[in-house]
Amino acid sequence: MPESPEETLLALDPAWSAETFAVQAGRPRRSPGAPMNEPLSLSSTYVQDATIEYARDGSASTAALEAALGALDGGRTVTFASGLAAATAIADLVPAGGTVVLSTVTYHGVKAIFARLEAAGRLRVRTAAADDTAAVLAAADGADMVWVESIANPLLVVADAPAIAAGARARGALTVVDATFATPLRQRPLDLGADVVLHSATKLIGGHSDLLLGAVACRDGVHAGAMAAFRHDHGAMPGALEAFLALRGLRTLGVRLDRAEATAGELARRLAAHPGVSAVHYPGLPGDSQHATAVRVLPRGCGSMVSFEVAGSVEETEAFLGRLRLFAHATSLGGVESLIERRARYPGDAAVVGPTLCRASIGLEHVDDLWADLDVALRAVPS
Repeated sequence: MPESPEETLLALDPAWSAETFAVQAGRPRRSPGAPMNEPLSLSSTYVQDATIEYARDGSASTAALEAALGALDGGRTVTFASGLAAATAIADLVPAGGTVVLSTVTYHGVKAIFARLEAAGRLRVRTAAADDTAAVLAAADGADMVWVESIANPLLVVADAPAIAAGARARGALTVVDATFATPLRQRPLDLGADVVLHSATKLIGGHSDLLLGAVACRDGVHAGAMAAFRHDHGAMPGALEAFLALRGLRTLGVRLDRAEATAGELARRLAAHPGVSAVHYPGLPGDSQHATAVRVLPRGCGSMVSFEVAGSVEETEAFLGRLRLFAHATSLGGVESLIERRARYPGDAAVVGPTLCRASIGLEHVDDLWADLDVALRAVPS
């Protein structure tokens, strides 16, 4: 019989830290002449009578990535061609005619998935503010799934995942946590009681703005099996190259996140004192209403994202963005380069964020260079 991934990959010590898991998980077992990295497997067809017979079933590259992410999240991981492909698979867990609770501020792509399903009569959607645990649990009465983001896009709200998961479980509902912004190094939602965890590995896990990939970590084999079946039937398998690149990006996640997070915190503090800024949204900022929850749920840090509102008009905000030289005006996040955009330009976000709110993904540039770029561009905003 062919060897399983568990038999061919390096054994892990449960006592190791998450950063060590990120570096070591998913590597081939060590033997004389063995490669340090799982070789890239570029084949669509495999000889029969093995675990994988066709690339839609997976590859050695995806198996290694799934083993690594599963070790980090503490569950069974299934990867997908994109974060939204993974989200669509999770949505399929809601039974026909069922009800899902979404955060009022939810990534617009996820909202679009559920809006389409609701319009088709497939399910019903309720909403509640993610930082209002009582409201979320009230909406969860009679629901089948509660879906929260922590840290949430784009207002960077931190949901009380343990309390929501416990309350949802008591009501017979699944809890799904989108932990893209937190990554497994800052939050392990399965340990906090969640049933399913979503990552857009396109972002911080991949880390270099060069791939599309989603991942779903499940507490039990039943849900993991449902994810794998959905992926197979809908052809949502990630490519082997994307899996290889995501695993390579995972190796440096610890140092990248530490650096970006430290810079983000410093920029948030400086922005809060700038006359060109009317509000800053960063859960690690002392005095922020989310600070206590963030420290408890994300004890090691509060992420590499900063959102802030320019003290001016929409036109002045767009002019501010146009003056930036170091920050690229682009969507996405989690790469080594710093990005920024005005989120109300997206209809799905315009209803829930201020018109001048800018979301910045902080990269690995020097903090003083990033600050100089922001400061100079903001000084031209009329006070």
